[in-house]
This record gives sequence, C-alpha cells and structure tokens, in this order.
Amino acid sequence: MPFVATDPSTARHLYSVPSLDAEARDALLQRVAEEQRIWRACTPAQRGAFVTALAQALQGHRDALALALTTEMGKPIAAAGGEVDKCIHLCTIAPTLAQAALRDELLFTEPDTSAYVRYDPIGVVLAIMPWNFPLWQALRCAVPCLLAGNGILIKPAPTVPGPARLLAQCLHEARNAVASLGVPRAPCDIALFEHGAIADVIADTRIAAVTLTGSERAGRQVGAVAGAALKKVVLELGGSDALLVLPDADVARAASCAVASRTVNGGQSCIAAKRFIVCDAVYDRFLDHVVAGMQALVVGDPREPATHVGPLATAEARATLDRQVRESVALGARVACVGVTPESLGYYYPPTVLVDVPMHSPAATQELFGPVAAVFRVATRDDAIALANATPFGLGASVWTDSATDAARCIAELDVGMVFINDMVVSDARMPYGGIKRSGMGRELGALGFREFTNPKTVRSHHLPSAS
Repeated sequence: MPFVATDPSTARHLYSVPSLDAEARDALLQRVAEEQRIWRACTPAQRGAFVTALAQALQGHRDALALALTTEMGKPIAAAGGEVDKCIHLCTIAPTLAQAALRDELLFTEPDTSAYVRYDPIGVVLAIMPWNFPLWQALRCAVPCLLAGNGILIKPAPTVPGPARLLAQCLHEARNAVASLGVPRAPCDIALFEHGAIADVIADTRIAAVTLTGSERAGRQVGAVAGAALKKVVLELGGSDALLVLPDADVARAASCAVASRTVNGGQSCIAAKRFIVCDAVYDRFLDHVVAGMQALVVGDPREPATHVGPLATAEARATLDRQVRESVALGARVACVGVTPESLGYYYPPTVLVDVPMHSPAATQELFGPVAAVFRVATRDDAIALANATPFGLGASVWTDSATDAARCIAELDVGMVFINDMVVSDARMPYGGIKRSGMGRELGALGFREFTNPKTVRSHHLPSAS
C-alpha cells in the first residue's frame, strides 16, 4: 500500500509514494542497528552537535516544511510555521537538557563503597507516528532517543509523506554538517513501510522498544505485539481533556483559553480541551464568551494567514466527527452555536458548541477530534472534579480558579498525567508529557522522557585502588 498525499482543503489527490518492500525494509533496519552500535559510544558533545546541526537544517527548510504540513494535513499556515519553530527550539535546547537528565545519579556513599545509577542506551526504537503533528511528534521522540545513545526508525502516517521526506532531507544535511567533526552517522531514518509490516518489525530482534502516538485501537494492537515480544512500549493515545471553570475563575480568560485549546490544529490534538466543565455560578457568562469566541473564528483556506481553522485531515475524520455530533444531539444534546464553513469539496467541519450533553452520549464518553466543544454545568468544585474523572481517558486537565486551596485539590484529585492551572495544556520540551488510563503509558519529553528508553543500570562499587 503506497503513502498517499491528499489536499484536505480541496480533496484533491496530490501524489503517491511506494512503500518499502521487505528487502529494503530489512536493509534499512540492519543499517540503523549497525549505526546505533557505533553511536552509543559517542560522547554527549558529539550527539549534541548532530542535534544542533539538525536545528539549523530545519531552519533552512522552515517554509517548505510548513507548506507541506498545510498542504497534506490542512494545518493553517501560521500554526504550521509554529510547529516547525517548536521543533527547532527542541533541537536547540535538548542537548543541554539531556546532559542534566542522563548524568549518573549518586545513590549513596559509605566509607568503603558507593552506589549510583547510570542511564545506558537500549538500542533501536521504532516510532509509529501520527498525522496531526507529523514533524513535532516525530522529533520529540527522535531527539531524546538520539541524545540517549539510541537509534530510531520513524514510521510516518500514510497520509503525510511530504513532511517525512523533508525531515529525511534535514537529517541528511545535519549528518553532512558534523561529519567533518568526526561525528558518526546518526542512526535515525524515515521508514516508509505499510501498517501491515509493523508487527514483523516490532518482533525483529534488532528493535529494542516501540513508541506509538495514535488511537486507542492502535495502542492496543501495538501494545499486544510488543508485550508478546517482551519489549518496552510507550503509548501516547487519545484524550478527552477537561477544562474546569470554578466559581472564582477569571471567566473571560478561561473562555478565551477554552476556545483556543478546543480549536488548535482544527481541534485535532490529543491535549485539546474537549469537555468544558463549568460551575453554575459562572456558567452563563462562560457560555456567552465561548459562543462568541467560536463564532468569531475564521474557517477557510489553511494557506491564508488569517485562517484560524482549516479542514479536518481526512474525509474519514470528518465523517466520524459528524456521526458523533449527530448521535449526541439525537440523545438530547443541544447545539448552542455552529459556525460557517466555506463552500468547498474539502473536509471542513464548522466550529460547534454542544450543551445539555447526556452523560451516555458520544460527546461525553468519546474523544471528539475536531472543533466541537461540549459544555457541562455542575454545582460545585467537587462535582467538577468528579465529572472530569468520569472518563476512560486521563491525559491532561486545565483548571481555572483564583483559589490556591481549590487548585491544590484539583492537582491532587484529578486522574490525569498533566494539570495546568489557569493555562492551556501544552507540550514543552522541559516537562514530562503523557497520560494514564486509556490515554496511554510512559512519558515523553523532560527528564523522564530522556530516560524512558534507557537501561537504568544500578552500580555498586567497593572503592578501587588508584591507578599507579
């Protein structure tokens, strides 16, 4: 099955790229495995030099990368440029972050002995990547892996081959830039093989671990195969993040953040706020602000700088979202507002706000991957926390309050991997990223992310005589 690029703003087929056959796939895996055995012996400075050169290569291709994201995924051009910039920033600061995260950790010292933990690389990691943030998701896996001494094979989503091919070009340029410094070839490549080959690649003895960003269904499948092979797996899956608005919140700021979070990347983000849980005392004011904010969004051609919301990435994504909204309305949800979309063959869906949402409806129980917000009215802070936790997902939560006591309660009691107080949930290279429950397992980014694919090797040593 080839990788097929389609312009979601017009539904026009762009081009196809053939998948690697079994022989080419094996050769790629063998080469990366051999390169990783050399790479693991490199110094932190050598690895850092490559990542720094990668930042420069990304900067050189910034506009082309942004246009590819917009053309093949539908991301508004301003947001596409922001994704590239975020990757450049990651590559710029990651070498310093890695040195702090991966240094030996002293456990204790005694008169004749000491003990510490060192973080060794484990081998080649297979990274199965999504279509919604094709560049950022790939690099936030690849950069920590490389700096820890691992190799990585990046398997991109089949609908966005363009960004993957440009990333391969950037990797090539970065290798050339540091070759004269004696830095070996970095073991990182793009693997254009079809989904049907994933199980065989995971089972291959040259693969040490697997990371997936994708759907819950894909996570179960990959997790089962990795488990059967007894290999480490990190899963970043879906989310139905809650945004809690408590009685003493700054309502206008909370609503502005809610609209921005719900519609970032066209609403196609795992950490987007999808359920707005609002205390009764401020519900009406909050809803008015949210409706006004959603109606003010410009939906249109993602190539236009003024566009806030572009098309959904695929026809299937739009059909799924439309079905979820229709089923929720049929069960009793009410549409508080619906935006205007351009007359186009593209995969547009209007920004929509649902209220009076039944707890057994798709809008309450499933992840809505698009610009649709579900608003829930609750009486108290405790009700807000209980409703936020009443989901099979547990990725992040945004809490709006001016009470330190209420903030502390929410931080302690929300069943999620990340809590942001008076701010939108975002990923940041300096902070661990990940969730619990059906949102996945393991962490990316931050110190925990750098260590995720390492062997924390415990060392206890009696003091040795000094070398003469």
